[in-house]
Amino acid sequence: MDNNKKKAVCEIVDVSIKNFVAGLESRYEAEAIDPNGVINAKKNNCFIAELGDEFMFYSAFVRSFDSSFGKVLENMGNAIAKLSYTVNGSIDSFLLPEQKQHIANLVNSYEQHAKPEIEHYQQHNFIIPKNIDSFKMTHATDNYFFNEEKKEHYIIELKAGGDLDNKKAKAEKIAMLEEFYLLKNRLINNKDHKVYIYFATAYNKFGEGRQWKQERVKQFFAEDELLIGKNYWNFVCDDRNGFDIVFEQYRLSASHIKKSLAKIKNIYFSGDELTC
Repeated sequence: MDNNKKKAVCEIVDVSIKNFVAGLESRYEAEAIDPNGVINAKKNNCFIAELGDEFMFYSAFVRSFDSSFGKVLENMGNAIAKLSYTVNGSIDSFLLPEQKQHIANLVNSYEQHAKPEIEHYQQHNFIIPKNIDSFKMTHATDNYFFNEEKKEHYIIELKAGGDLDNKKAKAEKIAMLEEFYLLKNRLINNKDHKVYIYFATAYNKFGEGRQWKQERVKQFFAEDELLIGKNYWNFVCDDRNGFDIVFEQYRLSASHIKKSLAKIKNIYFSGDELTC
């Protein structure tokens, strides 16, 4: 990665974290006088409060933090991707009944333990009718990238939290295959363009560099369709060292979050007595 791009990536990471921290402080400062706020609701539980301020604060804080921070990572990934790709917000096209049926057949075969392969849909062609008006639709997507030089389109379903509920894997694959065919249909006159789908996570829940073991997900997704942790960040950076660059900057920028946590905690526990 050249120095200009590296600088741009690092700036995106730092600004993303600073903006997140600003929103975090604003929210919890406003909730400090609300008895139904996230922290106060837990603070008023004397059984939890008896375990100490530290435990009580983080038991209330972490869940909402995880949820909002996941969106930060997704937005950060998209912002970085714009340095290398065109990032689109929706797909306007059409989806044929035959394609829906093919998707259903594929997913059913995976449930019967057929091994997923990208060839199952990449090499399947359909006859397009002259009138497609009744099949038109728009599909919103936050992670659709286009590499103009390679003429390659990438549809990515990112689970920023690093995990996918096993029961949702089937539905995710169906949705992604529908997006695949929508985009293929839109590009029907661009025979040299290619479309790829990926299931991605912002980190490897089993540890970076270790095998990703969500077998229920792998029941529906081929290995070639996975961008797990480090591979996702390398992809959005379009660089084999992308993850290292992103995470090294995050190490520095994380100090803003740490300071903010201490500030927020002090707002709620500045010597107050916790009583039942």
